[in-house]
Amino acid sequence: MTRWAVLLMSFAGLAIAEPCSTGTAACAEPLPMGKGFVTIYRSHPLAKGHSKATRALVVIHGASRNADDYFPSGMAGAYLAGGLEDTVVVAPRFAGTGGRNCDDKLAAGEIGFACAGDDWRGGGPGVGHASVTTYDVIDELIRRFADKKKFPKLKHVVLMGHSAGGQFLSRYAAASKMEPAGVSVRYVVSNPSSYLYLDASRPGPTAGCGGFNSWKYGMEKRTGYAAGLADEVMKKNLVRRDVVYLLGEYDVTPQFGFDSSCGAMAQGPNRLQRGIDYFGYITGKYGAKHKLVKVPNCGHNGRCMLVANEARETLFP
Repeated sequence: MTRWAVLLMSFAGLAIAEPCSTGTAACAEPLPMGKGFVTIYRSHPLAKGHSKATRALVVIHGASRNADDYFPSGMAGAYLAGGLEDTVVVAPRFAGTGGRNCDDKLAAGEIGFACAGDDWRGGGPGVGHASVTTYDVIDELIRRFADKKKFPKLKHVVLMGHSAGGQFLSRYAAASKMEPAGVSVRYVVSNPSSYLYLDASRPGPTAGCGGFNSWKYGMEKRTGYAAGLADEVMKKNLVRRDVVYLLGEYDVTPQFGFDSSCGAMAQGPNRLQRGIDYFGYITGKYGAKHKLVKVPNCGHNGRCMLVANEARETLFP
């Protein structure tokens, strides 16, 4: 929207707030969770709502926990799709705490999460906040977007996770307890190092790899948010949900936090092949109606995936 259009609408008595677009404190908002909060970057204040928004795009960062970088990339995608006026873009920050290379600066009351073990990627609990998991945070965002008093026209929530965020969504798509009335939820899994397999079959060898079927590679020994869910519930959830695998055709090198553990290597030699094999597995063996979208000229780069022409229909329905 141009500056003159904003002025004309203001004169007409229709106040329009320009969307916030930078990964700075000006675009940040605390999302209350239990006795603490999680920082989110957002294009419009969630507490106020948005009378014209028809969709929400929730962008989940990678292992660097750099939501401040992913948020403007999500905004760039919305701009190129012509969706700035009817899209709310949100990027939650799952701040890391308590480990090497996992020690983000936390504001007073901000919840931090582990980066290994029962970690943020698998719906792990907050450190010192056992009742709040990272998957609860996404539940809360969906719940807010489904509130017709604040978002009366919103019809679609698109969750897009890249790299470690893709790992996050591969599991959340099976575990999520959210079934909001009148709002569709799409899970866009982009370039993760591994996926959640529903049984012990794998495209690669598993001999000598004792943990290949443990959470988060498989269903065994689940922790965090998913621990109390029945296997069959999670399997049915994943198969019936709207899941899209967004894969960069150049994401074939073991870089940028590539998981080379035996549990991951059993899923394939590189991220692209792992995604292709998993898509064949979940659609062929379980009959899921999931979709696969390959993005040419993109490697392991979240911004490239968010702004690509090939991703537009998936991210902005």
